[in-house]
Amino acid sequence: MDKFTTLTGVAAPLHLVNVDTDMIIPKQYLKTIKRTGLGTGLFSELRYKEDGSDNPDFVLNKPAYKGAQILIAGDNFGCGSSREHAPWALLDFGIRCVISTSFADIFYNNCFKNGILPIRVTPEQLAALFDDAARGANAKITVDLESQTITGPDGGSISFDVDAFRKHCLLNGLDDIGLTQVKADKIASFEAMLAEDRPWA
Repeated sequence: MDKFTTLTGVAAPLHLVNVDTDMIIPKQYLKTIKRTGLGTGLFSELRYKEDGSDNPDFVLNKPAYKGAQILIAGDNFGCGSSREHAPWALLDFGIRCVISTSFADIFYNNCFKNGILPIRVTPEQLAALFDDAARGANAKITVDLESQTITGPDGGSISFDVDAFRKHCLLNGLDDIGLTQVKADKIASFEAMLAEDRPWA
């Protein structure tokens, strides 16, 4: 998993509430268990027209937000089913941070496990961030995980809370497998001790 330290870039404003995981990645894309290749299906029902061409009215298709790595979204983002394909699709598209007032618990947890930083802010702070994002390519936002701050294009700063363990994992690029590998020496030592104490096991 890639480390998340500081991210600076254009933030795409998604003025929708109750965005569920089926909207993030529709069910027809769930046939794979690979984490790659799902970016093409991200918000596909909004991004594409019926003929498969890009919908120019959707925010991520607009030139100012091409390549955006930060998503500013409405309340209750990631609700619905527990599919882990949702953060996989966001990450494969290039989104590393999602900011909203609230998230569904399972989606929120899945983001951390896949290298995405979900940030909860107040309604007032979200409104300010939407205003910043509305400026498009002329306004870049910086998310600093170490200092737990979001800095807008005018220098204004917002502080956010994050669980200390999850912060540690993101800063060091540790997913569940990585956490196990960090303890490889202790595991090997325990197995050696076990083999000596219980040779029949």
